[in-house]
Formats: sequence, C-alpha cells, structure tokens
Amino acid sequence: MSEQVTLVAHIKAKAGQEEELGRRLTALVEPTRAEPGCINYDLHRLNDDGSVWMLYENWVSKAALDAHFKMPYLEAFIASKDELLAEDMDIKLYSMASSPAPDPAP
Repeated sequence: MSEQVTLVAHIKAKAGQEEELGRRLTALVEPTRAEPGCINYDLHRLNDDGSVWMLYENWVSKAALDAHFKMPYLEAFIASKDELLAEDMDIKLYSMASSPAPDPAP
C-alpha cells in the first residue's frame, strides 16, 4: 500500500503579476480536486504579502501526485511560469508523522 504524501508549494509572483498568478492558480483547483487520488488541494495567499501564494495538497500516494504533474492544465501552468513567477517555486514533499486529526465536531 502506498503512503499518503503532502505537497506544500510556495509561489511568488513577479511585480504586477500577482492577480494573474492568482487567477491561474485558482483555475487549477477544481480540475485537480476531481483527479483520482486527490485528498485535498487548497490555495492560500500570504496575508501580509499578496505576491506570495501557497498550495497545500494531500494525495493518496506519490503515484497519484506524479499523475497530477502530467495533467495538461498543470503542464500548461508550468510552461507559463517564467512570465508569472519572480523565482522558482519552492516545493516540498512531506509524509505525515502523527495520526490524522479527527473530523471537527458538527
């Protein structure tokens, strides 16, 4: 059985590209959430620096994440990164070290 994997990506927009980057990242959310193996795919924006975005993703396995990187919409986003990003994306993969949190009370 494959182990769940968490991806955290920090993405910094070029000056003047903050909103366009956000628009393109937002466009990735729904199709990615529909992919097999996607547990969650959440986009965040840094409160005190609107040029910094963060993706927090959980996948059932590394194989599911690898398949995600081959999706045409993600390949198109990656191909456009030079026009949007101030620096390379900071992408880190994690494995859960604790038991999962219980579902919140209703």
